[in-house]
Amino acid sequence: MSVASLAVSARAVGLPLPRAGEGWGGGLSAREVSMDDDKPTWKVSQKLRSNARALRQNSTDAEQILWSELRGHRLLGAGFRRQAPIDRYIADFVCHAARLVIELDGGQHFSTEGEQRDAARSAVIEAKGFHILRFANNDVLANRAGVLETIAAAVAARAPTLTLPASGGGNRTDFAGTPP
Repeated sequence: MSVASLAVSARAVGLPLPRAGEGWGGGLSAREVSMDDDKPTWKVSQKLRSNARALRQNSTDAEQILWSELRGHRLLGAGFRRQAPIDRYIADFVCHAARLVIELDGGQHFSTEGEQRDAARSAVIEAKGFHILRFANNDVLANRAGVLETIAAAVAARAPTLTLPASGGGNRTDFAGTPP
């Protein structure tokens, strides 16, 4: 599935379409769609903030490739942030509106010690209400389309949907300007 078709399928999962003339980069952001206040409720220390900034500047090849597909609301119109602090950890990618964290794991994550650290980290992040998707860096490099499809399915399942007010009657007209 191409990235363009994933963006077009945003309509099928109930994400808002962009405002007229603004393309996929404009219109309502995922943050504006969320009915919950999706701003983090935890404090971010200056040290953690500067570490996140350093990680953004020194990203891996897999992170750069995935970020090129996620940035600018390119995947189903969902907004992602990269190297975003959550509690005392820094998540590789976060979609606050869908409460989704994406982690890309290099070789150090596959040792016993690395798996224990990841489990503790996942417990803290999941306690904040996030769902975590983990991919090996090699998965992103070798199977980008498959990784994007998995992420798109998770966003579609977890993204908020707009609830429009019930029809209150009144003078409605169709697009031609005549009453229905």
